[in-house]
Amino acid sequence: MSSTPMSRSLGAWIIGMILSLSPLAFANAANPFELMQIHASRAVGSLVMYRGEGLQQTHAKRMEEDLAALSSAFQASRETNPELQSALGELISQLRLGLTFGPAEDDVPWSYAADLSKSLRDFLMTAHQLARSTPEGALPVQIEYLSMQYLYRSYMGSFETARDQPDLYVGQDERRLVPAIDQVLEGMDDSQPGVAKLKTRWSYLRSALSDMNS
Repeated sequence: MSSTPMSRSLGAWIIGMILSLSPLAFANAANPFELMQIHASRAVGSLVMYRGEGLQQTHAKRMEEDLAALSSAFQASRETNPELQSALGELISQLRLGLTFGPAEDDVPWSYAADLSKSLRDFLMTAHQLARSTPEGALPVQIEYLSMQYLYRSYMGSFETARDQPDLYVGQDERRLVPAIDQVLEGMDDSQPGVAKLKTRWSYLRSALSDMNS
């Protein structure tokens, strides 16, 4: 049975609160390109919470913090790839545009949700190609992306994945991402730095995501 709008909103709020905690998963991100993907998804999630929770400035402030972290990761990469620079600029423009609309649904142009999701997908795909991640390094990236998807669907409507890239995480939803994350985590040693905390964080997120689909 599908979730009611109220239960989905509650589940999205729980996920938002979990994501507002210290980003423990970041310790497993091995390079700036993985960090860029993490902070990009978090910035979109923060904007979605801002709009979905009545334009609370706490979420707007969090989005600005996410963008600052994204900018820092980009600078640390010393990457001059024009495609990445262009995609980053478009994503930031769409995020800042989202802060300018009024609180009512009618205040938001009908095309905005699709434009925002496209700008995120384009940036993530470009950064992913440069990251050359291991399965373990990709975990926090996938977790943030999946969490953002649920927030997006709860507050802004359907989130369109990159359907032309079904083998990349950007083209996947919970049907493939949840079992993929479970499989990689199962093979990781809890004694490694950050792994136990990552598993704990994922267990809470997985439970919240499962409740939203029940």
